[in-house]
Amino acid sequence: MEKINLGLVVSEYNYDITMMMMERAKEHAEFLGANVNYVLKAPGAFDIPLLVRKLLEKKDVDAVVALGAVIEGETEHDEIVMQNAARKIEDLSVEFGKPVTLGISGPGESRLQAEARIEKARDAVEAAVKLVRRLREIQ
Repeated sequence: MEKINLGLVVSEYNYDITMMMMERAKEHAEFLGANVNYVLKAPGAFDIPLLVRKLLEKKDVDAVVALGAVIEGETEHDEIVMQNAARKIEDLSVEFGKPVTLGISGPGESRLQAEARIEKARDAVEAAVKLVRRLREIQ
């Protein structure tokens, strides 16, 4: 079976959480037999879609995993960030015909809840690998 090549786009905002998410994602990709060809860091979750687009344009990327943690603040900013990032990420997946999985936790979560969801980065990698395999089955 042909190797699956992934790109990761990781938000630097809430760095202590997102860098652990990135490490879990890389470990799980290796466990699943997938390559992580690129790791790009975005300043925040809102900035992730532009880097996702750049990775989707590459021939050596089969899927992209977006990772971040959108923690609730005193305003509804977290909801705006998450809704817009998620919508654009899905739009890019459909536009390019390549999986882009949402490993961004939030909105409305506390720092403790975000820390408890670090392992969810593995789920985003798992979904990316499964989607690539299923797309290859129908080609």
